[in-house]
Amino acid sequence: MAVVLTVAGLAALLSFRTHTNGSERTVGSPSSVPPLPAGEQALTGAAVSTVYGPVQVRVVERSRTIVGVNILQHPAETTMDIQIGQFAFPRLVGETLAAQSARIDSVSGATYTSHGYISSLQSALDKQDASDKQRATDKQGATDKQGATDNGA
Repeated sequence: MAVVLTVAGLAALLSFRTHTNGSERTVGSPSSVPPLPAGEQALTGAAVSTVYGPVQVRVVERSRTIVGVNILQHPAETTMDIQIGQFAFPRLVGETLAAQSARIDSVSGATYTSHGYISSLQSALDKQDASDKQRATDKQGATDKQGATDNGA
């Protein structure tokens, strides 16, 4: 009996698959990202490397309100990675929609995944802020040019 249990335990140990380096990771991604309705815009965050693989999100906004978050990349190498994602991402997205920002709590048991999600989310929102600042600068420049033309005429 002891020999059988030892052989079974050894077989299970040898068949255990650990995480591999980043270049060999399997990354889950949605089969398709839905097209956006009129008035909505998508902001894609950076792919953030975590211990288990990259996490990347796409934020969907309408009138500066976050109306959705798509998970573009997530760790999916092992069954545990997939289970963590299925558990954590709905909670993270729900918190994002409620908070309307990246100031959300990590999901217990999915700390690395949560940090990757939050970092990617913040990078997407930073792109929106940079775009808003550029538009304001462009608008101010156009106003200044118009004023100079009016005064010089």
